[in-house]
Amino acid sequence: MSVIKATNIILKKCMGLRENESVLVVTDSKLRKIGDAFLESALKITDSVELEEIPIPKVHGTEPPEDIANDMLNYDVNIMVTSKSLSHTKARIRATKKGVRIVTLPGVNSEMMERCIDIDYDELKKRTLKIKKILDNGKRVAVKTTLGTNLSFSIAGRKALGDDAGIYDKKGSFGNLPAGETYIAPLEKTANGIYIVDASFAGIGKVKSPIKVMVKNGYAVDIKGKKSDKIKKLLECAGKEARNIAEFGIGTNDKAKISGHVLEDEKVFGTCHIALGNNMGFGGKVDVPLHLDGVIRRPTIFIDNKKIMDNGKLLV
Repeated sequence: MSVIKATNIILKKCMGLRENESVLVVTDSKLRKIGDAFLESALKITDSVELEEIPIPKVHGTEPPEDIANDMLNYDVNIMVTSKSLSHTKARIRATKKGVRIVTLPGVNSEMMERCIDIDYDELKKRTLKIKKILDNGKRVAVKTTLGTNLSFSIAGRKALGDDAGIYDKKGSFGNLPAGETYIAPLEKTANGIYIVDASFAGIGKVKSPIKVMVKNGYAVDIKGKKSDKIKKLLECAGKEARNIAEFGIGTNDKAKISGHVLEDEKVFGTCHIALGNNMGFGGKVDVPLHLDGVIRRPTIFIDNKKIMDNGKLLV
């Protein structure tokens, strides 16, 4: 499947773009070719299409330039094809609240587009909703792996996201593509234990040697392993709150594979991910200009002491 076919599926099926609507494509120099593909496909549906290029920041979660943030409010649909994620920015949240339909594709590449976009979205939604409902009704999560992950935290009163499952055709809907996860913001200061990232880590890519994160009272207090210094530097630039255990997610896309691109890796069926930093956009309280996902292979997951996944195999 070509990139153009994938952009057509995204615009027509995922976003429900109509001929009387307007589209803003935000991209950067690294992903300009894919941005241009969206522009080409969108112009076949509507005449009201604009493409704007932004500088590439150092970290995920950095706010876009003010003029772009303001422009985002003036379109029916935003397509954010950028090297660093705009998902958890104030600009994106503000546009969503206004009713703009938004999809982000941070770090996407042509292989990912060709592999993970033309999927059975109905089946994906069914699987994702099943896990989402369990998280919605749960109070406590425990995650374990054979490598030594042993982390627990509260989710009491929090609601999971991901029920869109790749279809963002309603006013104010938001998500990223490729789709295939349900995720929740753990209660701040409740996470304790250790998690070991063995698939990929935002800011690093594919993990060749596991990275161990020690957690106390909701914060990553130490990080060990090859390239862990790079993660520490990113966290230091964003301040103490960047060490917050921000997100717990479970991948549900059986077409996705571990590629070294967290956008796809966190969607792989049979994985989970834990993020550090910002969670304001999905029910949390921490607002920092950073969001770093770490993807874990073959987890065993308990919700309120009920095992829902065993070594990467879904049991519900």
